Amino acid sequence: MPDELYDKGMAIRREVLGDEYVDRASANIDDFNRDFQRMVTEFCWGGVWGREGLSRKQRSLNNLCMLTALNRPHELETHLRGALRNGCTAEEIRETLMQAAVYAGIPAGVDAFRIARKVLDEENAAS
Repeated sequence: MPDELYDKGMAIRREVLGDEYVDRASANIDDFNRDFQRMVTEFCWGGVWGREGLSRKQRSLNNLCMLTALNRPHELETHLRGALRNGCTAEEIRETLMQAAVYAGIPAGVDAFRIARKVLDEENAAS
Protein backbone atom coordinates (compact mmCIF):
# COMPACT_ATOMS: atom_id res chain seq x y z
CA MET A 1 0.00 0.00 0.00
CA PRO A 2 2.71 2.62 0.79
CA ASP A 3 4.25 2.31 -2.69
CA GLU A 4 0.77 2.55 -4.22
CA LEU A 5 0.08 5.73 -2.21
CA TYR A 6 3.51 7.12 -3.07
CA ASP A 7 3.06 6.47 -6.80
CA LYS A 8 -0.46 7.93 -6.77
CA GLY A 9 0.76 10.91 -4.76
CA MET A 10 3.71 11.56 -7.05
CA ALA A 11 1.45 11.52 -10.11
CA ILE A 12 -0.98 14.00 -8.52
CA ARG A 13 1.86 16.17 -7.21
CA ARG A 14 3.31 16.40 -10.72
CA GLU A 15 -0.08 17.20 -12.27
CA VAL A 16 -0.83 19.95 -9.74
CA LEU A 17 2.60 21.52 -9.19
CA GLY A 18 4.27 20.67 -12.49
CA ASP A 19 7.24 18.50 -13.37
CA GLU A 20 9.75 21.33 -13.01
CA TYR A 21 8.72 22.06 -9.41
CA VAL A 22 8.66 18.39 -8.40
CA ASP A 23 11.98 17.66 -10.14
CA ARG A 24 13.57 20.59 -8.29
CA ALA A 25 12.17 19.38 -4.96
CA SER A 26 13.30 15.82 -5.70
CA ALA A 27 16.81 17.00 -6.53
CA ASN A 28 17.04 18.39 -3.01
CA ILE A 29 16.19 15.11 -1.29
CA ASP A 30 18.94 13.92 1.03
CA ASP A 31 19.31 11.60 4.01
CA PHE A 32 17.92 14.26 6.34
CA ASN A 33 14.65 15.02 4.51
CA ARG A 34 14.05 11.79 2.53
CA ASP A 35 11.49 10.38 4.98
CA PHE A 36 9.69 13.73 5.19
CA GLN A 37 9.45 14.03 1.39
CA ARG A 38 8.09 10.49 1.19
CA MET A 39 5.53 11.28 3.90
CA VAL A 40 4.39 14.43 2.06
CA THR A 41 4.02 12.55 -1.22
CA GLU A 42 2.20 9.56 0.30
CA PHE A 43 -0.11 11.20 2.81
CA CYS A 44 -0.67 14.70 1.48
CA TRP A 45 -0.75 14.01 -2.23
CA GLY A 46 -1.71 10.32 -2.37
CA GLY A 47 -3.83 10.02 0.77
CA VAL A 48 -5.68 13.35 0.74
CA TRP A 49 -5.42 14.89 -2.72
CA GLY A 50 -6.11 11.40 -4.10
CA ARG A 51 -9.50 11.19 -2.41
CA GLU A 52 -12.60 11.64 -4.55
CA GLY A 53 -14.76 13.72 -2.18
CA LEU A 54 -13.60 17.09 -3.56
CA SER A 55 -12.39 18.21 -6.95
CA ARG A 56 -8.79 19.30 -7.36
CA LYS A 57 -10.08 22.79 -8.03
CA GLN A 58 -11.88 22.83 -4.66
CA ARG A 59 -8.82 21.42 -2.89
CA SER A 60 -6.73 24.19 -4.45
CA LEU A 61 -9.12 26.89 -3.24
CA ASN A 62 -9.14 25.33 0.23
CA ASN A 63 -5.34 25.38 0.27
CA LEU A 64 -5.29 29.05 -0.70
CA CYS A 65 -7.49 29.85 2.30
CA MET A 66 -5.41 27.83 4.73
CA LEU A 67 -2.04 29.02 3.47
CA THR A 68 -3.24 32.63 3.64
CA ALA A 69 -4.45 32.11 7.22
CA LEU A 70 -1.20 30.40 8.22
CA ASN A 71 0.88 33.11 6.53
CA ARG A 72 2.93 30.67 4.46
CA PRO A 73 3.93 32.83 1.45
CA HIS A 74 6.24 30.32 -0.24
CA GLU A 75 3.63 27.55 -0.17
CA LEU A 76 0.91 30.04 -1.12
CA GLU A 77 2.84 30.98 -4.26
CA THR A 78 3.34 27.31 -5.12
CA HIS A 79 -0.32 26.49 -4.62
CA LEU A 80 -1.49 29.56 -6.55
CA ARG A 81 0.31 28.12 -9.56
CA GLY A 82 -1.28 24.74 -8.80
CA ALA A 83 -4.71 26.35 -8.55
CA LEU A 84 -4.29 27.76 -12.04
CA ARG A 85 -3.29 24.29 -13.31
CA ASN A 86 -6.40 22.90 -11.62
CA GLY A 87 -8.63 25.29 -13.57
CA CYS A 88 -9.17 28.03 -10.99
CA THR A 89 -9.81 31.42 -12.53
CA ALA A 90 -8.38 34.74 -11.39
CA GLU A 91 -11.89 35.67 -10.22
CA GLU A 92 -12.22 32.50 -8.11
CA ILE A 93 -8.78 33.11 -6.61
CA ARG A 94 -9.68 36.74 -5.85
CA GLU A 95 -12.94 35.74 -4.16
CA THR A 96 -11.18 33.02 -2.17
CA LEU A 97 -8.55 35.46 -0.94
CA MET A 98 -11.23 38.03 -0.06
CA GLN A 99 -12.97 35.51 2.16
CA ALA A 100 -9.69 34.35 3.69
CA ALA A 101 -8.79 37.96 4.52
CA VAL A 102 -12.05 38.43 6.41
CA TYR A 103 -11.43 35.39 8.60
CA ALA A 104 -7.61 35.37 8.76
CA GLY A 105 -7.07 39.12 8.96
CA ILE A 106 -6.41 41.95 6.56
CA PRO A 107 -2.58 41.76 6.86
CA ALA A 108 -2.75 38.11 5.74
CA GLY A 109 -5.01 39.18 2.88
CA VAL A 110 -2.63 41.97 1.85
CA ASP A 111 0.24 39.50 1.57
CA ALA A 112 -1.91 36.92 -0.21
CA PHE A 113 -3.11 39.46 -2.80
CA ARG A 114 0.46 40.67 -3.37
CA ILE A 115 1.67 37.12 -4.01
CA ALA A 116 -1.37 36.29 -6.15
CA ARG A 117 -0.83 39.38 -8.32
CA LYS A 118 2.79 38.32 -8.89
CA VAL A 119 1.80 34.76 -9.85
CA LEU A 120 -1.14 35.84 -12.05
CA ASP A 121 1.11 38.31 -13.88
CA GLU A 122 3.85 35.70 -14.36
CA GLU A 123 1.35 33.14 -15.59
CA ASN A 124 -0.52 35.70 -17.70
CA ALA A 125 -3.73 34.73 -15.94
CA ALA A 126 -4.87 38.11 -14.57
CA SER A 127 -8.47 39.08 -15.16
